[in-house]
Amino acid sequence: MQRKILTAASVFILGCTTTPLFAAVSADEAARLGNDLTPLGATRAANADGSIPAWDGGITAPPAGYNPGDHHADPFSGEKPLFTISTANMDQYADKLTAGYKALLKTYDTFKMNVYPSHRTASAPQRIYDATKSCATTANLTDGGNGVTGCINGVPFPTPKSGVEVVWNHILRWRGNAVDRYFGLAPVTRSGDYTMVRFNEKAYFDYSQEGATEGGLNNVIVRFQQKILAPPRQAGQIVMVHETLDQAKEHRKAWIYNPGQRRVRRAPNVAFDNPKEGADGLQTSDSLDMFNGSPERYDWKLVGKKEMYVPYNSYKLHSDQLKYKDIIKPFHLNPEHLRYELHRVWIVDGTLKDGTRHIYKRRTFYIDEDSWQIVAIDQYDNRDQIWRVSEGHAINYYDVPSYWYTVESHYDLQSGRYLALGLNNEDKMYDFDVRYKLDDFSVAALRREGRR
Repeated sequence: MQRKILTAASVFILGCTTTPLFAAVSADEAARLGNDLTPLGATRAANADGSIPAWDGGITAPPAGYNPGDHHADPFSGEKPLFTISTANMDQYADKLTAGYKALLKTYDTFKMNVYPSHRTASAPQRIYDATKSCATTANLTDGGNGVTGCINGVPFPTPKSGVEVVWNHILRWRGNAVDRYFGLAPVTRSGDYTMVRFNEKAYFDYSQEGATEGGLNNVIVRFQQKILAPPRQAGQIVMVHETLDQAKEHRKAWIYNPGQRRVRRAPNVAFDNPKEGADGLQTSDSLDMFNGSPERYDWKLVGKKEMYVPYNSYKLHSDQLKYKDIIKPFHLNPEHLRYELHRVWIVDGTLKDGTRHIYKRRTFYIDEDSWQIVAIDQYDNRDQIWRVSEGHAINYYDVPSYWYTVESHYDLQSGRYLALGLNNEDKMYDFDVRYKLDDFSVAALRREGRR
């Protein structure tokens, strides 16, 4: 079977199913990485009219005046929108709008998309690029597409041939070695009211550690712990997860500390469509980080790659000059603080398998070609109607460097409510230099943390 590469600006219907016959590519195809393709597999060249520039390495160093611990200053603060997409003129831009954005624009006449010049700022350390090139010829899917083998540190499938490969690229993308972060989660009512749920999250990315080996992972790719700090009625609850590389061999392991019971117990329900803690039913467990966990409940079809307007370089939304009241408005985030750009994205369509259950019958992911981040999702109910629309507003944390979310927004079009997660404007900035030991993510450590 002849393998073909997708071109940058058009969509190819591939009809890929969950499990391809192969995954690793030839040495000749891998040699394209760092040449006509970026080191992570994106098309290096600009698009036909230059509205998407060529990738030149992204942002690789902090700007002058940046100090560790600062919120990340906007390198494009002087730019003005090229144009604004609204309910009135959306048909003019329909070809480059996701189904979700069309639904948002039709549902809320207060929603709009300010479109700015495109900048390809995503970057990662050279060792991640080197690992990705190595993985390209060795990575394979495990049985059923529910795990990956033959890869460490890098993106496993930089020239993907199936939808599930793209999903794994997102799961295993570079987000740094570790992070300690404080942020807010706001479940917003139709009137714009909310009670902020504050979290402290600690994460250790086993898969990304320099010198890591696949055998040494013990099948764990990331360990994280989320502790609720406020409001008082929820404060003290802690969830800890060990996420696995081969989900066919072993599903994630999760535990929860309940301050009322003062005990730790296993938490198998921290997965799939079970509600996320503190989200008031507006987010499923597997939509944290836009998607996480096992892909086993869906058939994933790789639709192709296309130029679309998506959230990008969201430094304005990230700014510590904003207050939460400036950002959170009825029905949706304040569009004056949102930034959209034209970028090439991979499109992956997930359809619920027969005999499995999930509240979303279908999910369409739009994945940034430069970082493998999911930047937007359309989520459908059992009537095949768009139910929820999700956005991943990201920036280059140029002190790492890593292109990762600053805020996720999840809009429920049926209830008129939404969730904003990751709000950090009024909190201190994330610590990417934190050092953890594996014992910091043990059950004993969770028990000690809960009782402090």
